[in-house]
This record gives sequence, structure tokens and C-alpha cells, in this order.
Amino acid sequence: MPRPTTLSVDLDALLSNAATTRSLAGNRKILASVKANAYGHGLSRCSKALSQNVDGFAVAFCEEAVVLRQQGISLPLLLLEGPFDRDDVDAINEHDLMVAIHDHHQIDLLEKASYRFTSPVWIKIDTGMHRLGFSPAEASTVDQRLRQLGAHSTILMTHYAEAEHPSSALTLEQQRVWQASTSSMPPTRSAANSAAIMNALATATDWVRPGIMLYGAAHTDPLKGLPLEPVMSLTSEVMALRKILAGDTVGYGGRWRAPRDSLIATIPVGYGDGYPRGAEDGTPVWLQSQRFPLAGRVSMDMITVDVTDFQACQIGTPVELWGKHLSVNEVAKHAGTIGYELLTRLTGRVPVIYHP
Repeated sequence: MPRPTTLSVDLDALLSNAATTRSLAGNRKILASVKANAYGHGLSRCSKALSQNVDGFAVAFCEEAVVLRQQGISLPLLLLEGPFDRDDVDAINEHDLMVAIHDHHQIDLLEKASYRFTSPVWIKIDTGMHRLGFSPAEASTVDQRLRQLGAHSTILMTHYAEAEHPSSALTLEQQRVWQASTSSMPPTRSAANSAAIMNALATATDWVRPGIMLYGAAHTDPLKGLPLEPVMSLTSEVMALRKILAGDTVGYGGRWRAPRDSLIATIPVGYGDGYPRGAEDGTPVWLQSQRFPLAGRVSMDMITVDVTDFQACQIGTPVELWGKHLSVNEVAKHAGTIGYELLTRLTGRVPVIYHP
């Protein structure tokens, strides 16, 4: 009988989230971000499910896009990091991919490879993220150079560093720089990720680029009153129960000490599956219909939970590590990280079940 730890992906919830995104996007085109294996949810299955509900897909690099083309996805695909070498340019030509250009060396690559400009070229402008992109002052020159090389259309793009805080000084400054640097440039623009869409920062953009909101695990809890549903559920079952005495310790290093005579449930999931080793004592775990605290360090294959107040707990009791009842963001906070990381760090040894 297989180990009960399972990853469930609810494709109906994914489509519902896409519909919510569409309602917020209005008449703007939607470029769904499916990089990093669709944020851990499965690149091919999620992209196929979304293909009737979005206008294109964004991936990080070329190999991800090629997988989608091989799976029969014909919608526009954007490489957010652009080409790395000549082989990438050849693949971009072969598979008719859109590229985001953030540096002059990438334009040199396109020129040397005699790139066929059959799709729009996206120009990344650094408005304050200071990670990738051309300076606002050179944006117009970059656009002119690309058009001289044969680009028939370009799309300007930027990325907010703090869109979850729409009134912050950084967000307001990025908006100012974006407006000032693009006012006299090509009309097609893209500047909205999930947080920007949810915080109504997408007003001056033609393409929106939702990512985490599609998977129902957006940047904040609660999700601003939006009907976004968790798409992923990481579940398991109790594999063992142990009664211990007050003062006994549990797990590596004896970090957790029982304040009373206690009942400890062992769950077959650990950092070898992607559950965060850094989760602190007290991290919530959902057993059947209640929350109970993690007790002791996370092991490679197991965690231990204090279920003293759940005397009806038994071997086989259902467990949710995150999902419909327990937000991945909440678990992440107890591990000093964010939900994005937990979703994308799951390892291949956890079987995935898609519904429907």
C-alpha cells in the first residue's frame, strides 16, 4: 500500500481563479505565468487547463516554453529572461516564441543569429526593481535599434517591486518613472503582476501577467475579499501515535518539550518532500477538522504533531499540511518564508493527483 502523502491539484479551482482574474483584468490581455512548473502545480496540465481562458503564457526560460509547444500549446509564449545563447535564439525561431529583452548583449545575440522578428519583442525597463532591464533613459534607443533589425512591434514591460503595497514610496516612484519613460513610446505595455492586478495598479497596461493569484495563494491573507481558491492541497494521514510524559522531548535536538502528558501524532511527510525544515514549533497542521501544533523539528520523512486535545485521533486520520483548510502562506510564515517557495520546492517523490 503506498504512503498516503499526496499532492492534489484542483483544476476547477484553477479555472475559477482564472475567471476572477479575467473579471479584474477587464479588456486587458492575460499572460498567465506558468514558470517553475506552474508554481509547483504541473506545467503541462495547468497550461492545458488554462489555454481556453487566457491569451498567452509566460515562462522563465526557453526549455519551459519548448515543453509547452511539444504539448500542443499554440498560444503566445513569452520568455521572461530572454535568450541566453545562440541555441536559445534558434529555439525561439523554431517555436515562434516571444522574448523579453533586458540587455544589449541579448540584442547582439538576435542580430548575429539573424533572428526572424515574427512575434512582438518585449522590452524590459528597470523602473526601480534593479534586477533586470534597460534604464528608462535608453528605452527609446533600444526600441529604435530593435525596429531597425526588423522588429515589427514591441511591447514595453516593467515589474513592481512592492505592488502588494500600492501606496508605498517605492511603488509610487516606479509608477512615476514608468509613466515618464513610456509616454512617448510604443503604445503596448505590461506592468501588472498578481499583486498589481489585485491592487488596481493595472490601469495603464495592455497585458497583465498574473501568477500566484491563479493558484489561489496570493501575496496576502485574506485575499482582499476575492473568491480565489487554493489549487494545491498537500495531504497525508497519521501513521503513528505515541503517549509521552510531561518533560519528555520530541524530535531531533529535543527542541520541543512536553508541558504535560501528551499524545504525539507522526505524519509521513518531511523536508525530503518539500515540507519546510525551518517550520517552528506551533506551525499549524490540519487534522480532520481542527488545527494542531507542530511539535519538534521537521525530519526528512516525518513530522510530529501535538494532538493531546484530540483524543479521538487514530492511525489513518486525514491530515492537511496546506490547502483548502490551511493557507500555504500561513504555514510559510511559521517557516520564515513565503507561500511561493513552499509551492515550488516540492520534490518529485510526492505523487500528484489532478481533479477533475
